Amino acid sequence: MTRFAALLLLAGAAQAQDRSSADPEMAALYAGCVNAIASNPQPSEEFARAWAAERNGGVPARQCLGLALVAQKKYADAARAFVDAAKLAEQLRNPLVADLWGQAGNALLLAGDAAAAIGHLTSAIAATGEHAPLLSSGFHLDRARAAVEAGELALARRDLDRATSLNPEDPHALMLSAALARREGDLGRAQRDIAAASARAPSDPDVMFEQGNIAAASGDLATARRVWEMVTRAAPSSDAARLARARLGS
Repeated sequence: MTRFAALLLLAGAAQAQDRSSADPEMAALYAGCVNAIASNPQPSEEFARAWAAERNGGVPARQCLGLALVAQKKYADAARAFVDAAKLAEQLRNPLVADLWGQAGNALLLAGDAAAAIGHLTSAIAATGEHAPLLSSGFHLDRARAAVEAGELALARRDLDRATSLNPEDPHALMLSAALARREGDLGRAQRDIAAASARAPSDPDVMFEQGNIAAASGDLATARRVWEMVTRAAPSSDAARLARARLGS
């Protein structure tokens, strides 16, 4: 899930870039800082630090700094940069508050600090309110991941139920709900949720892999092996295929 969390961070950056500032100069500086990260994040980090310290870069500078640090796998430092950006955004009543708390939480998930990530993602949920259901669903989904890693399965179940109610078409939320139900021993719920996830994303390797897991947990080893073999053929370089090969013993 760490790769998915990283993608969420970058997706948040794309949204933020669209809404970063009404100031054309500030928007141009932010765009240049973020766009340079993919090719060489170190100069973007240095630029963002200087921009924040010397030129009053505000929220955009701090967010770009966080993204540059994520690209260098300095996840704990990135989380601190996002928290600084989120706190400043709260003071300025900047509309990116929820995005920034969400990025801070995802950075801590990448850093392996799930317990602290829960707190930041709770702040993201609170800042989102009730007027952006898809965004809120994503933050509940992120907090559920953190809760599973932290061993707080009751919180994970509440968050996954909330995520799927806010966005019932999200196959990844349904897949994670199915995986948690399997872990909880509720195979009926697991089978219903994975069927719903598969209906929405039939070729997704993660969904397929979990289908195999649930089949195996239900005692249908033939189906489980067939599905895992399909994963290895359909997406051979994916994490799901690697896990499927381990299940198959190959």
